[in-house]
Amino acid sequence: MFRAAPVPATLIDVERPLEPLWRGVVVYRVLTLVTVIGVSAFHMTDYAAPWGAALVLAVMTAWTAVLARGYLGAGFEDRRGPLALADLAVSAGIMLTTPLIVTDAQLDASVPGMGSIWTSGAVLACAVAYRIVGGVVAAAVISAALVLAKSRATLTELNDIQILVLAGLTVGYASLVLRRAAERVRRAVAEEAAAGERERLARAVHDGVLQVLAHVGRRGADLGGAAAELGALAGEQEVALRTLLTSGNAQVDAEGRRDLAATLRAAASGRVTVSAPAHPVELPAATVAELDAVVRAALANVERHVGAAAPAWVLVEELDGAVEISVRDDGPGIPTGRLAEAEEQGRLGVAQSMRGRVAGLGGTLDLDTGPGRGTEWTIRIPARVDERRESV
Repeated sequence: MFRAAPVPATLIDVERPLEPLWRGVVVYRVLTLVTVIGVSAFHMTDYAAPWGAALVLAVMTAWTAVLARGYLGAGFEDRRGPLALADLAVSAGIMLTTPLIVTDAQLDASVPGMGSIWTSGAVLACAVAYRIVGGVVAAAVISAALVLAKSRATLTELNDIQILVLAGLTVGYASLVLRRAAERVRRAVAEEAAAGERERLARAVHDGVLQVLAHVGRRGADLGGAAAELGALAGEQEVALRTLLTSGNAQVDAEGRRDLAATLRAAASGRVTVSAPAHPVELPAATVAELDAVVRAALANVERHVGAAAPAWVLVEELDGAVEISVRDDGPGIPTGRLAEAEEQGRLGVAQSMRGRVAGLGGTLDLDTGPGRGTEWTIRIPARVDERRESV
């Protein structure tokens, strides 16, 4: 039985997977601000510039309020990354005021510099926004500001730097894992919804359209003549519709990727047999579109030169870091020199529509043909061609 109550929470988590981390960053900034204010108040009378210290603390308080609004406010999701970079600049600037406020005697006595632990919040924010790279770079910036502000790199500073780097790495990795997990959940939910819709449509279509098409196909074959041709077309549409209902249309996911196997299965018909892995063969959507166009051009050539009823076979395989597609027919084959002759005559369908597309993907297109042994086109491209990798 369908339960509607848990759905909203799940959708919110999937659409905004980093919300817990952003809330944690804000809570961390508030708690560390309170700590820094308390420590600074304790040492206030010993500072070289007490009023300067009070001004810096006021700026830190105001900036923390800005961060809380920016990191948690509705509609600010797209601005969090730039705000985290601004936070990094402000935090480094706060730390660089240390020589103007804290005396050398205080630094020798291990009194914290201005900003102290509060500035490490910028490292966490950059790690959440820009993952591991953002966390490490931010840790390097704050570490450099720490050494410049104190003009020393003792064991205390080295320990602080180590903690900053570890915090950037840990939170950055957590951000990366949450993003990927949310994408997997989003994809699984979409696939489950699509499968349910296909099942519903399949039940409705099976009792109507598919039975009518099958009946037309059988009656056309029995009647012969022009009716046989109509029956054959009805049979092809029946196969195509069944394929669409069972495999579904290949959708583009949030990362701009598409299932090549599902896309090519849509080319199946009464005369075209498509064999592909049961699991998704995911490639960038633009790459899948190009490969689909190449395969359909090859199938069109079979229909044009071998016959409208000529069978053809499409095979999709994943081999050694590459994707290989073969399109084969059992026709008379292409005579030697025929392609070169067609190109000279300006008929560039194979040269441009097929070879050009495959070459643009960094792949190869091989032709195996000969009299009496049919024609086989073999397309081979790197499995990660044009892949949009997530930066880490």
